[in-house]
This record gives sequence, C-alpha cells and structure tokens, in this order.
Amino acid sequence: LYHENVIDHYNNPRNVGSFDKNDPSVGTGLVGAPACGDVMKLQIKIDEESGKIVDACFKTFGCGSAIASSSVATEWVKGKSMDEVLTIKNTEIAKHLSLPPVKLHCSMLAEDAIKAAVKDVELKRTKLKGNSSADAANAPIEKAADA
Repeated sequence: LYHENVIDHYNNPRNVGSFDKNDPSVGTGLVGAPACGDVMKLQIKIDEESGKIVDACFKTFGCGSAIASSSVATEWVKGKSMDEVLTIKNTEIAKHLSLPPVKLHCSMLAEDAIKAAVKDVELKRTKLKGNSSADAANAPIEKAADA
C-alpha cells in the first residue's frame, strides 16, 4: 500500500513538463535505473541575477514512487541555490513519501537527477563565461593617443 503522500503526488504530480534544454539558464538531469527501467528527466531554471532556482519540471517514465519522487524533488528545489539543492538526500525524499526499502532507488533517481541538472547548468554557465572572455580577448584594443 502506498503512503498518502505518494498517492497525492502520483494523482496530482507537480511541475510536469519540459523547458528548452538549449536555454543557458536551464539545467537538465536525465537518469535511469537499469534494474526497473525507470527514466527520470528533471530540469531546473536558474535566475541569472540571484543564482537561485526559480522553476523546475520533470518527466518520468516509471512507477508511482518514481513519479512521486520527481514531483517532490521539483517542489523542494524551487527558491534554493544550487549549493543548497545538492544537500537534498534521497533518504529525505523517501522519508517524506514513506517509501518502502524496495522503492528507495526511486528517491535515489531524484537525488541523482538534481545533481545532474545542477552539473549541466554549471557547465553551460562556464562555457558562456569562457566565450565572453574569449570575445573580449579578440576585441580590438584601443590604443591611447600619444600625448
């Protein structure tokens, strides 16, 4: 029997959908569990000014526990910094949903997806910063007139 939190998030999943994965402010984490075939895509959208996660969404192909874990994860990451969300542990998600031991891998997918999404957006930001400094290095240099 599923806990009421699992049933709630399964019947009324929060934040189902997708963002444009090419958007530099979007991080995408795509993870899977070979043992059961569950696949989870979790995306975060970062506010460039504050560095906080302003939105999150997911698409999960899997059991009710995997869908509920994804839904909870998207709720928990909103409003937090990337460093803060990296402290979210699968055990906290599992406890919130009262997942049985046989379903702990579902909450692990959610933790892994959060980490992968953060890594993805950090890589994009690093590349953007790298490009802007490269552009600056290639810009024409103004020379001061001889006085």
